[in-house]
Amino acid sequence: MAANFNNSAWFYDRLSRLVYGRALVNAQLYLLGFIKPNSNILIVGGGTGWILEELTKLYPLGLHITYVEVAAGMMELSKKRNTGGNKIAYIQNAIEQVNLNPGFDVVITPFLFDNFTEQTLKTVFNHIHNLLKPQSLWLNADFQLTGKWWQLFLLKSMFVFFRLICGIEAGKLPEIKTHFTANSYAVVDEKTFFNDFIVANVYRKKMVYI
Repeated sequence: MAANFNNSAWFYDRLSRLVYGRALVNAQLYLLGFIKPNSNILIVGGGTGWILEELTKLYPLGLHITYVEVAAGMMELSKKRNTGGNKIAYIQNAIEQVNLNPGFDVVITPFLFDNFTEQTLKTVFNHIHNLLKPQSLWLNADFQLTGKWWQLFLLKSMFVFFRLICGIEAGKLPEIKTHFTANSYAVVDEKTFFNDFIVANVYRKKMVYI
């Protein structure tokens, strides 16, 4: 059963700031700096939609954004955001169930993959991968374990909380980076936050030679 973040829509941003300060926000803001004008952007799991307003601050017009969010409560909040003159297509559904035309320049997956088991992650990853054109950017922010005891404690606490409140299926952090490696993505940039517990990665999809 898919997770239902409707239950957390009204407090999600405030809770994340209470626990992590601005680390989750700063990781995503860092990634936005790699987006070029007039890009065709796919955002998967954008939550409450604050990232739309930050994109609009960078580019008040010219962006084509497809915004996919499964939770109705999150989508309702997202649609109230200021998006300037940018063109936004809102789709309330799980990304793996959405049929889109390939050819995106950029995909943003903010703290998406830690909701999934390895099996679901593979399905979601491959679906998104096929929507990107060669040389496009995949901007991913998520948690990582670097051996610090408190990271594992905090991660397990989050999994228990969101499993009870939202019904997420994951119980441990999946091997996210292995999927990028297996599909020959090049690492363009990487920056860590919150004492290395949060990582922002910029990947480039490989060129296809015929």
